[in-house]
Amino acid sequence: MITVAGVLSAVTTAKAVVNLDEQRHAPAAYEITTGAPARIARAEDGHYWATGDVDGRSVQFLVDTGATAVSLTPDDARSLGIDTQALKYDSEVITAQGHARAAAVKLATLSVHGAVVSDVDALVIEKGLQTSLLGMSYLGRLSRFEASPTALVLRP
Repeated sequence: MITVAGVLSAVTTAKAVVNLDEQRHAPAAYEITTGAPARIARAEDGHYWATGDVDGRSVQFLVDTGATAVSLTPDDARSLGIDTQALKYDSEVITAQGHARAAAVKLATLSVHGAVVSDVDALVIEKGLQTSLLGMSYLGRLSRFEASPTALVLRP
């Protein structure tokens, strides 16, 4: 059963990656602001939580290296000024709550403790996401990130 779930997850993730890759600009168009490394302390629950500045507005993220893309809850998307009713939910993803529909969006800037990435591909998850996720469409654009038992370091 676990193997089947893993295969379904991989297939669904691959479909989401294809959809995101089709919408991306050429890598040369990406800009990363340099600066000092950002340090995110490990929380008591064992996770890394980061407050991100998305286009000038604050969003609380769970850092998730297993998430293909930055993923927003509908509430967080609305707080960013995204009209969630007008989005096209044409991708299927798997969340901790099971299968869900997602809509692709583009974030002009996403900054975590000064590590700024522009033109970030993201998904708005229609239902089933408890908190927004800081996924690989942001993390993969950094020069690197390092996890230790006490902190996560983001290097722009």
